[in-house]
Amino acid sequence: MFLSFLTDLFQQDFMLRALAAGFMLGILAPLLGSIVVVRRLSFIADTLGHFSLVGISVSLFLSSIGFSYFFEKPLYLGIIFSVIGGLLIEFFRRSYKNYKEISMVIVISLGAALSAIFFALASKTGSLYEYLFGSILTVTNYYIYLIFITLVIVSILFILYGKKIVAVSFDEMNAKFLGINVGLFQLVFIIMLSIVVSVLLEAAGVLLISSMMVIPVAAGMRIGWSYKSTVIISVIFSELSVLVGLWFAYSFTIPSGAAIVSVNIIILLIVALTKRIINTRRIKNLSKNQ
Repeated sequence: MFLSFLTDLFQQDFMLRALAAGFMLGILAPLLGSIVVVRRLSFIADTLGHFSLVGISVSLFLSSIGFSYFFEKPLYLGIIFSVIGGLLIEFFRRSYKNYKEISMVIVISLGAALSAIFFALASKTGSLYEYLFGSILTVTNYYIYLIFITLVIVSILFILYGKKIVAVSFDEMNAKFLGINVGLFQLVFIIMLSIVVSVLLEAAGVLLISSMMVIPVAAGMRIGWSYKSTVIISVIFSELSVLVGLWFAYSFTIPSGAAIVSVNIIILLIVALTKRIINTRRIKNLSKNQ
């Protein structure tokens, strides 16, 4: 079955698009996810995903009153609203410095409410199921170009400012001491993360975005010996989950986003159990030697 999948993978255009999208998202998601985890903002991707969904619902509403362009390209407004949601999170985080987690509850609540309102007002809602769970097997060429541009921009930022990004993520006070503009970094990071979350929306769906960003990093943290090694391992796990997830989605006709996330969780469980067994045996050997 897997061999027939590989054959179809390189013979059918929609499979090639899915593979290309999955490969690039497999780099983007854990790359940003590593920063999200380090900064203890694992819930932020879900929040931005819900606010990106506001842009999708507004696009569908506008198309229902005569602006058909927005029905064909809803992701553009999704990106805009995701950035707005990110800026709102940053505003509330600075307003509630001792209770920063409140910001995400406020924004995700607003996003869910506005999405429900505009979906209700729209006469045609498209495939709401795909917006919720994603469908990487149906991505278009313009989506591939959008992912590629996003990946290039994020890669350049990490190449130029990687050390500063890591410094601010691990210790903001020390970063300020080193002369890094922490406020500017946080603003740039939240905008960059908002765009990436919106791009992930079509492939993973609003309900699974956070999983694609966080779970590979969680698995990588179990065996990584440094931040750099953790990111590399996370990307490898992410790419593996994309390939196997595509196979499951194509073979069993299930949502691709859900399949990819399920494989991610299986990898995490395997890594965690293996690590536990190794540590247990190591402790037993040390006890015997003593």
